[in-house]
Amino acid sequence: MKTDKAIWYVSFAVSNPDAGHHRFARQTRTFTTEQDAKAFARTLLAQTQDVSAGTINPHTPRRVIAPAAIAAWAGES
Repeated sequence: MKTDKAIWYVSFAVSNPDAGHHRFARQTRTFTTEQDAKAFARTLLAQTQDVSAGTINPHTPRRVIAPAAIAAWAGES
């Protein structure tokens, strides 16, 4: 049985209410397709603007989508 390898990641900030208002943790989820990663990023944009994405090494071409460009990449204006 062949399993698909994840080649995309979406990383996002999660506030930690127990740590005070200045501390934020990050979580990352991985995806096998760019479309799945974009769909997940769109759902996160309603909660936080601190979302980034990209390809996982050694996948080429290497892509990194910064938080400033995530809305355009995910398909939102």
